[in-house]
Amino acid sequence: MKKKRYSIGELSRLCNVSTKALRFYDSLGLISSLRNGENNYRTYTHDDLLTVLILKYYKQMGFKLEEMKEFLSGTEGGATENMRVAFDRKIAELQKAQAELRHCEQSVLDWNALITEAMLVREADAREVSVKYVEPRVFLFQDQTFDGDIKSSIINVEFANYVEKTGNAITGPVYIQYASLEDRIARVPQSMRIMQDFLRPGGEGNFTTFGGCMMASCYHIGPLESIPQTYPRICQWADRHGYSIGTDCCERYIADYWTGENTHLHVAELRVKVQRKDLTQLTHKGRI
Repeated sequence: MKKKRYSIGELSRLCNVSTKALRFYDSLGLISSLRNGENNYRTYTHDDLLTVLILKYYKQMGFKLEEMKEFLSGTEGGATENMRVAFDRKIAELQKAQAELRHCEQSVLDWNALITEAMLVREADAREVSVKYVEPRVFLFQDQTFDGDIKSSIINVEFANYVEKTGNAITGPVYIQYASLEDRIARVPQSMRIMQDFLRPGGEGNFTTFGGCMMASCYHIGPLESIPQTYPRICQWADRHGYSIGTDCCERYIADYWTGENTHLHVAELRVKVQRKDLTQLTHKGRI
């Protein structure tokens, strides 16, 4: 077997590798063809056949041909050291790629969940106000000024640049917390805080904990520009049911300009902090 010679076609068939790939291996010096004196055709040794199988295995591990050449070259001791360095580098590279793939998967899962939620909210025409406990969550945030342009606030150039600058990656819905519920209803420019979940713990930037309290919640269906018309309904509901409301408010955008320009399909969840009024207030207003 060691003395056998193979044509490029035979080597291709035995190793299940294209002749084009074999010629490329040859040009890189990973295998060395011999030339037939009569017709100048390439011929390969049995050792070449075994080397091709080794190269296929390294390729399976993600090594490029240039990397294989690097750690397979040199003296025996040098080759071993080159291989160790190359494998350490490849492990780090694969771990990074794996983390990025997990981030991609999480982003797609989160986006799909938002699409499903928006679809179910529209189908049920769910516009009722309710009170619920909002679990505390840590978000990446940036403080800005809201000038009334809701589209530019959600697809936020300044925040996108901030995310990249701090080496973060974001996922899930955009949250905007407005400093004043009263000004939001009146459509008055005010300070706002844009927040979003992040995928790279330990990164730089500003982080805040949102939630950990009871909130009145209500879905808004349709153009996001008309959200201020929904807040009075929340305020009236809270008053009727014996709740006092906070001074700020938060909007969680579920289907918005990120998912399409058809504003009639847009959905947002409006949240306002609430707490039970004391018995004196309730008795005074005839609630009990």
